[in-house]
Amino acid sequence: MLKHIVFMKFNPGTSEDDIKDIEKGLAGLPDRIPGIKRYEFGRDILRSDRSYDFALISEFEDQEAMKQYQVHPYHFAVLNKINAICEDIVAVDFE
Repeated sequence: MLKHIVFMKFNPGTSEDDIKDIEKGLAGLPDRIPGIKRYEFGRDILRSDRSYDFALISEFEDQEAMKQYQVHPYHFAVLNKINAICEDIVAVDFE
């Protein structure tokens, strides 16, 4: 099982509508992309100085399943929206 964890820091002034659009897009990915075993995400609630604004935790059958996810058109569509509203994105992948 491969775990994929992503942290996002939004650009200052990112609108609530933009965040909801990202959430809606992310929520639709597990039904459209094979190989996703677990998929959850959410907004930071503590808002400390070191916090990122949003996190995604997903699990895939294996590295090949994650590679298929990464190049899937639905993932690209959501990723383009995420990149447009984020000033920083970090990720960690581990087994």
